[in-house]
Amino acid sequence: MTDRIAIVAGGTAGVGRATVAGLIDKGYSVGVLARGTSRLAQMEAEYGDKVVCLKCDVADAEAVGRAGAVIEEVLGPVSVWVNAAMQTSFSPFPGMTPDEFQRIVDTTLIGVVNGTRTALALMERRNTGRIVNVGSGLSYRSVPYQSAYCASKHAINGFSAAIRSELIREGSHVTISLVQLPALNAPQFDWALNRLSKKPQPAPPIFQPEVAARAILRAVREGRREYFVGGSVLQLVFGNMVLPDWLDHKLADSGAEMQKSDSDEPGDRPNNLAGPVSGVDATARGRFSDNASDSAVIIDADRARLIALGTPLLLVLCVGLLLG
Repeated sequence: MTDRIAIVAGGTAGVGRATVAGLIDKGYSVGVLARGTSRLAQMEAEYGDKVVCLKCDVADAEAVGRAGAVIEEVLGPVSVWVNAAMQTSFSPFPGMTPDEFQRIVDTTLIGVVNGTRTALALMERRNTGRIVNVGSGLSYRSVPYQSAYCASKHAINGFSAAIRSELIREGSHVTISLVQLPALNAPQFDWALNRLSKKPQPAPPIFQPEVAARAILRAVREGRREYFVGGSVLQLVFGNMVLPDWLDHKLADSGAEMQKSDSDEPGDRPNNLAGPVSGVDATARGRFSDNASDSAVIIDADRARLIALGTPLLLVLCVGLLLG
């Protein structure tokens, strides 16, 4: 048994999978939550007693609560909880059914809510712990054809800020961090529902999921409010702050086309909305490794804002002093 115990919701693929590997490398024992039993079994076979893998739909609050309790009973007091589960579809909004939109929100947003609720219930007994919510540059600047996903990521920002203020008010030593990610070489593009004429791809520039895992591990180490990962996220955040209408028009064209690969969409492949896609390995990386970078800037978001906004103000002050 170790005093380093973490739980990763959505831990068998993509960012979550890379984060599990990173945590284990740092000496953590990890509880892994996911819907797919075959991928959970693969991770048990790979990591043995370093993991406890539980089938769990993060949209089910009671199931998440039970899973947290079981993992803490088996491994010990949970000190880290990472909410990485997500779903999306690539579709014009009028073509989405209400159930489809709701399912994406239930996993991507309500899954974070349920994970945070359970993490707080476990951590507040000891008044210590790190909660890390995985966000996206799209939580600041939405793109066409992923309305449910973008709505969920925007909402995660608001939810996390509200809980953080509550924790500060209570004098809690539990921290909640956001990690805003760029486009990643994750497997989701092969199993997300797609109504576009071409198979979907991450909009360049593309980064390996291990880049995201390093940012999450930094949040675990430092517990700061928010982190931006990659120059593309900085561009989205600050570009939208200054020129939102211009970006609305630019992304109407380029934002749509950048999500389309060169391969035609056959239209009959399985998707993971109703349940996990079978026959898929527990892997972090997708099929875009040839175009994906292994490194990216990881910056404290509050520091980035100070640099971006403070430098012009400092220049104005200096000019004023010189003129005076």
